[in-house]
Amino acid sequence: MKELLKDIVYTGVGAAFLTRDKLEELRGELMDKGNLSKEEGKEVIDELLKKSDSARDQLELWITRQVEDRIKQLNLATRDEVAELRRMVEELQIVINKNNGDDVGNG
Repeated sequence: MKELLKDIVYTGVGAAFLTRDKLEELRGELMDKGNLSKEEGKEVIDELLKKSDSARDQLELWITRQVEDRIKQLNLATRDEVAELRRMVEELQIVINKNNGDDVGNG
């Protein structure tokens, strides 16, 4: 029974999107119908929550990797690269301003 329930939940809802509220609701329905005892219900819910958290973490990691791969394919600058370019521009502006100031005094 437990394995069938798990398969139904994973197939119907998707492990990455199960919330505690939904699982508690499902547990209540199954207990009301007499399909699960209170202890079985708690055990199943705890296991499903752990698997749901794990699946959610894996999904987030996969999405992050996909986004990073797409950024690399698009050859977009990273935040660090942009910060380095800004630093270089600021240094060049200082050098240019210094040189312009020297030219004015020598002219």
